[in-house]
Amino acid sequence: MRQLFLTLIFCILTGATALLAQKKYEANWESLDSRPTPDWFANSKFGIFIHWGPYSVPAWSPAGTYTEWYQQWWYSHSIFGNNNPDKDAIPNLQKKVYGEESSYYDFGKMFKAELYDPTEWAELFKNSGAKYVILTSKHHDGFTLWPNEHAQNARFFKWNAKEVGPRQDLIEPFMYAIRGAGLKAGLYYSLYEWYHPWYRIGSEKFVTDHYHPQFKDLVNKYKPDLIYADGEWEKKDDYWKSNELIQWLFNESPCKDYVVINDRWFNGCRHKHGGYYTTEYMREQLDLPKAWEEIRGIGLSFGYNRDEDLEDYATAKELVLMLCDIVSMGGNLCLNVGPSADGKIPVIQQQRLMEIGSWLKVNGEAIYGSRKYKTSWQWSKGNRNFKLIKDGDSYTTADYILKQTIHQQPGKAVKELFFTQNDEAIYATMPKWPGAKVIIKDMKPKPGKKITLLGVDQELNWKQKESNIEVEIPAYNPEWGLSDYAYTLKIEK
Repeated sequence: MRQLFLTLIFCILTGATALLAQKKYEANWESLDSRPTPDWFANSKFGIFIHWGPYSVPAWSPAGTYTEWYQQWWYSHSIFGNNNPDKDAIPNLQKKVYGEESSYYDFGKMFKAELYDPTEWAELFKNSGAKYVILTSKHHDGFTLWPNEHAQNARFFKWNAKEVGPRQDLIEPFMYAIRGAGLKAGLYYSLYEWYHPWYRIGSEKFVTDHYHPQFKDLVNKYKPDLIYADGEWEKKDDYWKSNELIQWLFNESPCKDYVVINDRWFNGCRHKHGGYYTTEYMREQLDLPKAWEEIRGIGLSFGYNRDEDLEDYATAKELVLMLCDIVSMGGNLCLNVGPSADGKIPVIQQQRLMEIGSWLKVNGEAIYGSRKYKTSWQWSKGNRNFKLIKDGDSYTTADYILKQTIHQQPGKAVKELFFTQNDEAIYATMPKWPGAKVIIKDMKPKPGKKITLLGVDQELNWKQKESNIEVEIPAYNPEWGLSDYAYTLKIEK
């Protein structure tokens, strides 16, 4: 008993010492960047983004543009995106549908969320195979989805979901439902606001009396697993003072021990500072040196866009291949859904998520918890240089991945295999059914190691041919029930 007592005292004292010795971070990026990013993020590989707010009321902009930018397109008579959009399309629609005397702020009252069921959302996202979900707590229009007194700063009218529109806190039930489904719950937060009076004049009050206290209120109330900052690009860090805020987040906040942050905290921050790096519709390079995440919609908007037709939506095959491509480079795919103003997720978006989830049920071990292999792809012969964004466009359309895999372009190579690995195996994912055999280049498993096809309960015959291996593929059996989006070989290490 005495020995047990001493052991318990030792554990308590050493535990207390460890807590006291916990690293304190300074308000500079060298110190903040030294904080390890929690492993759950790099292991997750697939997440969901949700853009939802007053812009979901008109839910319209020319296909190929962002509907969540409705206020900016309207007030500034400017626009950018794919398909050469008309800069006056939004002002013209607003005048025609809502009248000349209308205001963007009217949409706050019209945003009712009357069919919002976060438990239904969470079940869908869980079935999609996603491991984390990020909700826009506040976009660039400044409307907050939670009761927040700072949303009214210098506006002189209510501008949050508790006091107008839905008349409820939309974030609290979201956090509860997402975590109840076993998923990580993240929040998006825009640093800037297009038409906030203090921001428009460049006042420091926007940072000291608005941004920082509002951000702390959000974190203290909901303790998110992840924070996706955005809207940082107009100002340097001497204005935003984000390093001071993140010092508080890492040292004092209620989620200091586990929260993950991205790289959008001041102009020049992206791909240099933060917990993980971000890309968006593949406008930037993708093979990044640390944990990273590509965000995109199923269509070419984040907010729900009534102007998008079937051809504007990525197919399930495109999305699965995109996921394989991004994960092979060490990244995560965070795929956006845009609910309508009433809170329902459009059926076609639901369908895409369910189809991805069905594929992941069979092939998920090649995705979750995986890391980069020594090479991301096996290429065929041909030119490997691809122009992702078409001339005049702003965003990469989903068909890029088909051109790089199954719809070979004249003179171009294709990616025959995507590689990932974990401690037990190497995975080679095939974009199309290979026929009778697969040749995997530059691979030498030890004799006797098993090679299998995920979803099929049998070993495959293989043989070494110089530095390559040749794997025999059995005739396809429809009873296997495999998805034709992609097929995965598992090679034992």
